[in-house]
Amino acid sequence: MEMDAPASYSYLRRNFRDLSNENSSASAFSDCNSDRSGEFSTSSQKRRLLIASATDNSDDLIRQLVSDLESCSIDGQRQAALEIRLLAKNKQENRIKIAQAGAVKPLISLISSSDPQLQEYGVTAIFNLSLCDENKDLIVAYGGIKPLVKALKIGTATAKENAACALLRLSQIDENKIAIGRSGAIPLLVILLASGGFRGKKDASGALYLLCSVKENKIRAIEAGIMKPLVELMADFESGMVDKATVVLSMLVSIPVGKTALVDEGGIPVLVEIVEVGSQRQKEIAVAMLLQICEESVTYRTMVAREGAIPPLVALSQSGTTRVKDKAEALIELLRQPRSGYNRGRASDVAE
Repeated sequence: MEMDAPASYSYLRRNFRDLSNENSSASAFSDCNSDRSGEFSTSSQKRRLLIASATDNSDDLIRQLVSDLESCSIDGQRQAALEIRLLAKNKQENRIKIAQAGAVKPLISLISSSDPQLQEYGVTAIFNLSLCDENKDLIVAYGGIKPLVKALKIGTATAKENAACALLRLSQIDENKIAIGRSGAIPLLVILLASGGFRGKKDASGALYLLCSVKENKIRAIEAGIMKPLVELMADFESGMVDKATVVLSMLVSIPVGKTALVDEGGIPVLVEIVEVGSQRQKEIAVAMLLQICEESVTYRTMVAREGAIPPLVALSQSGTTRVKDKAEALIELLRQPRSGYNRGRASDVAE
């Protein structure tokens, strides 16, 4: 698998790796831990599942539920999928037992059901099972990627969100990233990022962040129009998505087409505004991206300078952390370089 790590990107990647170690980019996508539902059909079902979850006697129940997944009755399948989903929600041991009992294959089949609720329960059960590393290969081996992508396209709002979370978890294995990218998931995740609810936007951004560590997926995301919603989310400080959007964007500006798309969507003024009024973490990421954008393009340096970037960069160089100061000073030096002798505005001005 081709991972995109050009030499010019190493500086930024190193700093983002440091940020991850300080609960930065990692914490930005920590929301997909398990499904957020807690529904039970009956009080007796609740008691049964709570007892099974709290004891070591859940094996018989799990085996029966797995058998019921292949029932001729949709109601029976729906009930079994719901109970498996809930058993797998919070207990790692149950996730392992459920997979070992053979639940993965029939659950994946349910994701293709024409019954919206059955599909939703199947998606969410697979998502909860994917929280266990031992189950990820099994989900992929049984062909789980394509049905999850289908749910991302036609499922209920909850099914779409949980399909995005499941794909996020599967994307934590590098070998799966290209397969997921080639499955058609990325344009659908971009749609969810642009038009989903708050949770959908968060789930989509997390999946896209992991998938876009691969160059061909970066290109797919940009071609799918990801830059517009990212810039809009970064510009809206009330969206609760500034951190996530900036971290996803940081993956995309490592390639020339990503820089061009950012500029075309009006991203430079937004990044300059973040340098001025964002949080310390947001400022650092924005400065790092501006530095990378400007390194080999006089045209972009001129645009950044004209947006009034130098005063907030000077302030940051005087009051930020050592790492932020270094990046701010490097960017100030670039912006203050004489611009005569450069061929402004030419496409060749941007490094390929």
